[in-house]
Amino acid sequence: MSANTLSTQSKEIVKASAPILQEHGEKVTQTFYHNLFQAHPELLNIFNETHQKKGKQPMALANTLYAAAVNIERLEELLPAVKQIAHKHRSLNVLPEHYPIVGKYLLEAMREVLGESPQVEEVIQAWAEAYGIIADIFINVEKEMYEEASAPIGGWSGFRAFILDKKIPESSVITSFYLKPVDEKPLPNFKPGQYTSVQVQPINSRFKQMRQYSLSDAPGNDYLRISVKKEGGSPLHPDGAVSNYLHEELSEGDTLLLTAPAGDFTLDESSDRPVVFISGGVGMTPLISMVNHLTKRGTDREITYLHGARSEKEHAFHDHLVSLAKHHDHLKYGVCYEKEAGGGEYVKGSGFIDRTFLEENLQTRDSDFYLCGPEPFMKAVFSALKEMGISEGRIHYEFFSPGGSLGE
Repeated sequence: MSANTLSTQSKEIVKASAPILQEHGEKVTQTFYHNLFQAHPELLNIFNETHQKKGKQPMALANTLYAAAVNIERLEELLPAVKQIAHKHRSLNVLPEHYPIVGKYLLEAMREVLGESPQVEEVIQAWAEAYGIIADIFINVEKEMYEEASAPIGGWSGFRAFILDKKIPESSVITSFYLKPVDEKPLPNFKPGQYTSVQVQPINSRFKQMRQYSLSDAPGNDYLRISVKKEGGSPLHPDGAVSNYLHEELSEGDTLLLTAPAGDFTLDESSDRPVVFISGGVGMTPLISMVNHLTKRGTDREITYLHGARSEKEHAFHDHLVSLAKHHDHLKYGVCYEKEAGGGEYVKGSGFIDRTFLEENLQTRDSDFYLCGPEPFMKAVFSALKEMGISEGRIHYEFFSPGGSLGE
C-alpha cells in the first residue's frame, strides 16, 4: 500500500490540505452525498439511508479524507481502516465501476464548498491524483475479498436467496431469524463475529434497503442466524425501515437476499489466553457467535461473559447463557441490569457496567477482551479497562455504525 506513484508536488498539496478538510470536510461530504444521490438515485439501493440522514456517513467519510491527507506519505498506516471499510464494501456489493462515479462527485463537492480559485483548483487536481491511487488500493483489496468469499465450499458472490425457516423472539425487542439457502447447497465456514448484508424492499419504498447484521450463532450449522433489534420508527421510516420490516412483515417461508459473511471483528483462535466478552444490548450478537463457537469446539480457555441490559424483558439469550454456564465449568456469566434488576445468581449488579463491576467479575486481567454495544457503553468499558491496566492491543471492539472510535 503505497503513495509512491503520487507526484511529490501532489503529496505536499494533499498533506497541506489536511487543515482545510478538518474544517470543511463534513460540509464537503454532505454536499457530495446530496449531489451523488440526485444524479445517481440507484445508489440508494446500496447506501444506508439512516446513516445519511443522521450524518454518520458524511462524518465517517470526512474523517477518512482527513486521515488520508495526514498520512498521504505513509498510507500503510491506514491499512487496518481500509480493510475494515473494504469488508463493508464487499458485503454491500460495491464494485470497481462505482469508484469513478464517487470520485467525480467528491471532487465536484470540494470545488462547490471551497469555491473556485487557482489555489482551490490546485488542491482538487492533487486530490484527483490521490483519489485515483486510493481507489485502486480499495479495488484491489476488495477484489481479493470477493475471491475469498466465493472460493470456499459454500461461498458465493453477489446475492444468495435464503428462506426464513424459523422466527424466534429472544426478548421484547430482539428476534432471531434462522435462514436456510434456497438452493440447499452448503454454507461457508465463516469466522465467529462476522456479519451478512440483508437486502429488502420495505412497503412503499422506492429503493431497496441493505443492512448489515451480525451472524449470531456459531459456524458449522445448516442455517445462518441473525438476531435483530426492532428499532424505533416503522417500515416507512428510515430509522426502523429494515428492522420493522423483518419483525412485522417477514414470515416463515418467505425469502431474503443475503451477501456472503464479511467483517474483521473476529475471534482470535490462535490465542490461548482467557477470553472476556462484554456486551451491551443487541451488541451481544457477534459475541454470542464467538462464545457458541468456543463451547461447541470444546476449548479449555477460561471464558467470562458479562452483559449489560436495560431490563430483564429486553435481555436476549439469558437462558442460553445460563445453560452454557451450567454445562461448562470454565465459563462464567454475569449480567448487569440498568433498571428493574431481578434476582438470581447470574445477576451481578444494577445500573451500568463500570470499573467496580468489572473488577468484581473478572477471573483474570490477563485476558483477551471483546466489546460490542452502544457507543457510550463501549467508551465507558474501554476507559475502565485501560484504567485497570489492560493494554489496547488486547481490547477488540466493533461499532454497528460508521466512523466510531474508542481511541484518544
